[in-house]
Amino acid sequence: MKLVRVLIVDDSATMRSLLREMLTRDPEIEVVGEACDPHEARAAMKELNPDVVTLDVEMPKMNGLEFLEKIMRLRPTPVVMVSTLTARGTDAAIRALEIGAVDCVAKPSAGDADVFSRLLGEKIKAAAASRARLEARANARPPARPAPAANYLPSGILVAVGASTGGVEAVTAILSEFPENCPPTVIAQHMPPVFTKSFAERLDRQCKPKVSEASDGAPLVPGHVYLAPGGLHHLVITATAPYRCKLLGSDPVNGHRPSVDVLLGSVAKTAGANAVGVILTGMGRDGAEGLLAMRRAGARTLSQDEASSLIYGMPKSAFEIGASEIQLPLSRIASELLRMTSSEKKEASDARRIIFARAHR
Repeated sequence: MKLVRVLIVDDSATMRSLLREMLTRDPEIEVVGEACDPHEARAAMKELNPDVVTLDVEMPKMNGLEFLEKIMRLRPTPVVMVSTLTARGTDAAIRALEIGAVDCVAKPSAGDADVFSRLLGEKIKAAAASRARLEARANARPPARPAPAANYLPSGILVAVGASTGGVEAVTAILSEFPENCPPTVIAQHMPPVFTKSFAERLDRQCKPKVSEASDGAPLVPGHVYLAPGGLHHLVITATAPYRCKLLGSDPVNGHRPSVDVLLGSVAKTAGANAVGVILTGMGRDGAEGLLAMRRAGARTLSQDEASSLIYGMPKSAFEIGASEIQLPLSRIASELLRMTSSEKKEASDARRIIFARAHR
C-alpha cells in the first residue's frame, strides 16, 4: 500500500507537533516533513515532493493565501487548509478554497481531538486522490462559458444543490452566472460550523442574487439563494406556499450535517416535479439517494461530470444508480439550470421525465 506523504506547514511548533502526532496514527499516512513558514515549505516541497500539504492560513513572512497562489501556479499540489474558527480565519479559508485548496478544517479545540484527527485524515487521503486532476486542470485552458442568460424569467421551479470537496469553486462558478432574479435555490455544502456563514457572505458580495445562510422559516423566492448552516442542522423545505427553509437539529446522516440526502429527499417529497436537483463534486455518496428520489418524483436532475469534478465521488454515485439524467461539465451547469427553470419551459413537458417518474412510483 502506497502511503500518502504529507508536509505540515504551520508557524506554531505546538500545532505542528499535534498534527504530526494525529496523522501518524493513520497507517495510510506518512508525515515526511514540517515547515514553520512558506519559505521553509517551498524548499521542503522541492526536496520531498509531498502528495499533500497541510497549510495554516496566517503565518509570518508570507501568509498562507499568498503561498497557496504560488503553489497553484508553480507546483500544483493538493493542499488542505487548517484554519482558526474566527471570522478572519474562516473568510481566509473560503478564499483559499477558491484559489485551489482541496479542503479546509478548523483547528481542534479541547475535547474534539479524536474527531479532528479522523476528519483530517479523511480529507488528506481524499486530497491525495485529486492530485492528477488538479495538475491536469492547472495545465488546461479555462473552459468557454455560455453567454449570460438574457431576459431570464423564473417559473417558480426551485433548484436544490449538493456539494462537498471542491464545492466552493463549483458553487461559486454556478452562482456567478445566475442573474439577479435567479430561481429560488437551496444548497447543502459539507462544511464545518461558521465556515458556511463566511461562504454565504462572500457569495453575496460576488454574485448578483441575494445569498445568505439559511434561517428557519426563510421563504424560497426568486432571486434568493440559501446555504445550509454547517455542522449544526440539516436543511429541509416545507410544503407551505411559498416553500420555506426549515432547520432540523437531528443526528448526522451519511456522516454529514447538513446532509445532501436529507435536503434533496425533502425537496422530492415537497416540490416533486417543481424542482431541479444537482450533485456537484465531492467525496462519498451523500446525495445520490436524495437525487434519485427527486427524479422519481418527476424533477429534472443532473450531476457534474468527471473531468470537471475535483473529487468524482458524489456525482459518480448519483449517475451510477440512475439518479441524474445527464452529466455536464461545470462550465455548462448554470446555463442548463436557467434553461430548465425558465418560465418559457414551464409548459414544455419532458416525456422522458414523466415516464421515468411514473415507472418508479
